[in-house]
Amino acid sequence: MPIIEHIFIAPEKRAEAKSVKTVNAIAECGLEGDRYSVAKNRKNSGQQITFIEVEQIERFISETGLLMGLHEPRRNIVTRGVDLNALVGKRFFVGECVFYGVELCEPCAIWAKNTHKEVVPFFVHRGGLNARIVRGGVLSVGSSIEVESDLFNF
Repeated sequence: MPIIEHIFIAPEKRAEAKSVKTVNAIAECGLEGDRYSVAKNRKNSGQQITFIEVEQIERFISETGLLMGLHEPRRNIVTRGVDLNALVGKRFFVGECVFYGVELCEPCAIWAKNTHKEVVPFFVHRGGLNARIVRGGVLSVGSSIEVESDLFNF
């Protein structure tokens, strides 16, 4: 079952990402206390929350032999058991919250500078997902992720 494994927020662009157990997701804004809740910190209006698959981080560690903390990609939500790339252009649900997958969240030079240069080529098309918060609510570690059925997307 797809779940949230970790939640991270950072109050400013370069501030340390801190782990939290729960957070309030504010519709069309961002996570309470996170840098993306302030419009000027977003590259576009769809960058209200970011997700990354823990499996990709584990794969990076396994294939490169380099260490990577789960907070180092600076994504808000670390998931397990969901293909985030498949959520571009789709609605998905976590508890009472509704999200819309806007675009892939590609690796950047800052992530490489703060960790390893190898992250940029490795995480291309594997760096996560930028999403809009369509309906807000409380997000918690351990919450399940449900994808809207393709049966209704003609």
